[in-house]
Amino acid sequence: MFANQLKTALLLGMLSAVLLLIGYYVGGISGLTIAIVISVIINFSSLFWSDRLVLSMYKAKEIKESENKELHDLVKELAMQMKIPKPRIYLIPSETPNAFATGRSPSKAAVAVTNGILKIMNRNELKGVLAHELSHIKNRDTLIATIAATIAGVISYVAMMARFAAIFGGGKDQRDGNGLELLVLAILAPLMALIIQLAISRSREYLADESAARSLSNGQGLANALRKLEVDNRRKPLQFGNSSTASLFIVNPFSGRSLIGLFSTHPPIQERVKRLESYTF
Repeated sequence: MFANQLKTALLLGMLSAVLLLIGYYVGGISGLTIAIVISVIINFSSLFWSDRLVLSMYKAKEIKESENKELHDLVKELAMQMKIPKPRIYLIPSETPNAFATGRSPSKAAVAVTNGILKIMNRNELKGVLAHELSHIKNRDTLIATIAATIAGVISYVAMMARFAAIFGGGKDQRDGNGLELLVLAILAPLMALIIQLAISRSREYLADESAARSLSNGQGLANALRKLEVDNRRKPLQFGNSSTASLFIVNPFSGRSLIGLFSTHPPIQERVKRLESYTF
């Protein structure tokens, strides 16, 4: 677990370094400050409202305890085990088996599951999936994703300013004659930021897998669940929603095949299963 936490910290540091580098080349402190303020406002607004928006996007309805007591009891058991408040539970009207967690803090969290996942999972597999989602809540992954998105957003905004500076003149390149260098950096910086941001997402998925296995003293249930999810999400990907939210789900629900590794929101299922089956607690 420490290795994944350290990797996240290093990746966030790399994002900050990219920001400082492009900020230096643009040379505009006031412009950089404006970009930071705008990006922070947008991303932290999304932190406070994104749970409602994403639940609404997927037509999720809150499940009352009287409607599915077994599911509520399972979530309650896991929440007590992980020492976090029991999150609200939502049902997504889709036969594509999947699940996600959202919310800015453990006290404001929600877990959403699809009709499909409740149908194909046995108790141990569902317990593994729910433990994974509650691990995201405990590890405050929504907050970490927002910090990464804030830094990446600032980089993209500053890069746009840098492209204008390189093309029309101004900034550090006007003094040093490094217009081409600035233009190349302005094009590459947002791509670098995206790659690092996605690497953070993959790192948090590994951490949630490990946290879930550790809390259950066994990774086999989640490993079996991931195998089923990979097959079924390839066979019948989700038909509504937005691909920009793919990183929320336990597996990517929109694509039958993974993207190139660097641009994937999730680690390869085979690697996740391999790690889960290797844990001994």
